Formats: sequence, C-alpha cells, structure tokens
Amino acid sequence: MWGVVGVIRVVAAALERFGHLDILANNGGRGMRIVVDINVNCPFLMARAATPHMMRARWGRIVNTSMNRSAMRRAGFSPYGPSKAALECETVIWAQDLQGTGVTVNALLPGGATLTGMILSAFPESPRSRLLDPAIMVPPLLWLVSSAADAISGCRVIGNRWDDGNPLVATENAGWGDEATRQRTT
Repeated sequence: MWGVVGVIRVVAAALERFGHLDILANNGGRGMRIVVDINVNCPFLMARAATPHMMRARWGRIVNTSMNRSAMRRAGFSPYGPSKAALECETVIWAQDLQGTGVTVNALLPGGATLTGMILSAFPESPRSRLLDPAIMVPPLLWLVSSAADAISGCRVIGNRWDDGNPLVATENAGWGDEATRQRTT
C-alpha cells in the first residue's frame, strides 16, 4: 500500500473527503522489519504528494515524529535510530525547500521513552511506569498545526519540555547544525 500508488490514493481520499489538505503528520510505527520504508521512504512520498496541494493554498503543516538524538545513536538500534535521523534531516531540508510557501515542516518527539504500541505487554511494570504517556505530544502538535506556529519551521519540538505559556522553550533546531532554522514562512 505504501508505494507511490498507495500514497496518491491516500492524498486523493483526503482531498475527496475534506476538499483540501492542510496537515500531514508522518507518525508511522511498525517495528524493525520495515522501518526504513516507514520512517524515511513513506514520509518522503507522502510529503511529495501532499505539498503541492498545501502550496496552492499557501498554508500547510508537515509534522514528522522524531526521537531523542541519543536514542538515534544507541547500540543495537539500527536501523530504527538511523531511519529517524534521516527523517529529521528530511525535516530540515523540506523546511528550507518550502520556505516562503506558507508550508512549515517540523519534527515532534516525546522527549524520552514512551509507552506506545511498540512496548510489549510483557515489559516489566517497574520500567513501564517510568515511560512517558504518548498524550504528552498532543499540546505541542496542536500548536504546530495552528497559525500560532506560522514562524516555526525546521525545528524539533520536545513534548516533555512543553509549556503552554511559552511554546518556544520546547523548540530547538532540527538536525545537527547550529544554523538558525526558525523562519517566517508567509
């Protein structure tokens, strides 16, 4: 399903149902077997199919789910960690490519190990109780897809740092460079 034809069908279905396409949230998770397709190839194909519609509207949001940089480099985490590093680099590149179009591109991450469907039910209760609740990502996601974040693109937003009164405390540059990537996009 996630080849080019599948992606085109998903975008077409969204356009048919809603009449426009404002938000693309690349938040796939399927385990290690197909991780490069889910974390690198599918987001690229989805963005390539969705952005022309957003650009015509002069407004859109792409949010890529990322992870802590230290986890990207953790022993035994290949290919998952490198695939998320690639997605974060795509975030930076797309933000630059789409600058001035009204479409922003950012990464969103929980900020630590999170209790997702990827955690097996047999995982011990003691460490399970220390995992972040995935709902930690909802407030920053809602902000990123709103007009309040019009000037934010090429950033990563970290859920466990979120402060409703000061969203910028949870943001930093995406990728690994020190160049300023926060930019006005409209």
